[in-house]
Amino acid sequence: MELPPPYKTTKELPEPVQRALPGHAQEIFLKAVDNAWEQYKEPKERSDPKETREAVAFKVAWKAVEQVYEKDPVSRTWKKKT
Repeated sequence: MELPPPYKTTKELPEPVQRALPGHAQEIFLKAVDNAWEQYKEPKERSDPKETREAVAFKVAWKAVEQVYEKDPVSRTWKKKT
């Protein structure tokens, strides 16, 4: 059974996402994961129909974050791109 869109607020994001990302990046992640959850509802919409809806939504969300943020190789924290 598939779950409804996973998160309504950033406080509902998985703890590893909350710990890793600054507030603004969490907002980006939240919007992207919810949009992807709806967009890829049907397996035929996914590039790999065997991939779960959640896995696809998370991949899309991380890519959205990476458009604005990058992980610092030294501190391993996410920083806004300059």
